[in-house]
Amino acid sequence: MRVTTPRIAIDAMGGDEGVRVMVAGVARARRGHEGLRFLLFGDEARIGAALKNHPNLSKAAEIVHTDKVVAATDKPSQAIRHSRGSSMGLAIQAVKNGDAMAAVSAGNTGALMAMAKLALRTLPGIDRPALAAMLPTLGDNDVVMLDLGANTECDARNLVEFAVMGAAYARIVNNLAMPRVQLLNIGTEDLKGTGEIREAAAILRKARGLPLRFAGFIEGDRIASGDADVIVAEGFAGNIALKTAEGTARFVTDVLRRAFTSSLRSKAGFLLSRPALQLLKVHLDPNNHNGAVFLGLNGIVVKSHGGADEKGVANAVHVAARLVEEGLSARIGEDLARVGPIASEELIAK
Repeated sequence: MRVTTPRIAIDAMGGDEGVRVMVAGVARARRGHEGLRFLLFGDEARIGAALKNHPNLSKAAEIVHTDKVVAATDKPSQAIRHSRGSSMGLAIQAVKNGDAMAAVSAGNTGALMAMAKLALRTLPGIDRPALAAMLPTLGDNDVVMLDLGANTECDARNLVEFAVMGAAYARIVNNLAMPRVQLLNIGTEDLKGTGEIREAAAILRKARGLPLRFAGFIEGDRIASGDADVIVAEGFAGNIALKTAEGTARFVTDVLRRAFTSSLRSKAGFLLSRPALQLLKVHLDPNNHNGAVFLGLNGIVVKSHGGADEKGVANAVHVAARLVEEGLSARIGEDLARVGPIASEELIAK
């Protein structure tokens, strides 16, 4: 059933830019989705002051005061011990209690993952949750990539579950009936890669009735090609691939900026190329793709980038709202049941 008025819990104290940007981003999201309602967790005085600039949000938001904050430097184990009463912990607890349908935080990623997994647990049939995000491509749609660091070691069962969860996510965010799924590998040949990757590929090839098209392996240089709708990796390789892509985007931007300011002729060329460069900037701007999701939990938790601006926070809120409205958790459960007895028997035997 489609939910028309999602209520979303916001960790207003997370993020590098603080309460002002978090509240401004939430207000921006509501301007594009009037049905949204919010629970804002954090310092009441600071949140209240920020809300004065956003009357449209004030009537749809409730502040829950706490002066406890999970620091960016806290280890996951520390965050769990001190999570009770923190803005991040209360936002997650609101989802567990049913007071909110999703939580959004720009705080400590490791702490958010650990706290969410402990409080919400995983969906039936899911061994481990995975961190998924949208990456820009040269194709018609962005690509869903997972896992991006939640699990540094994965077996075949985990990779198959990631494929199912990623495909369910892609069906919602990209409106795809049969997303193309590929496994990140060091080559496209069947004999390449670790035993876990080859075994996961064999299971996905045998599975029937899944709403996805398994298209084999993909190499790192093809991530942005648009050849795949979902790219699956274990968290170690996935996180390295993500950070490499982010670094490459910054490198390209910096090289172009230096090139266009090196001489008067270059500056003239910049003026002529400005429309194309603006398109490139929009394509590479991480705020346009903000909102990573912890897939596989018994509840929706979205991680906003710590350095996200108002637009980026709004995008993360939109992601959370859409996943609630489209019933992501139910879709994942239904799809997992379709993996089939062959895959189930092979995975359980491990």
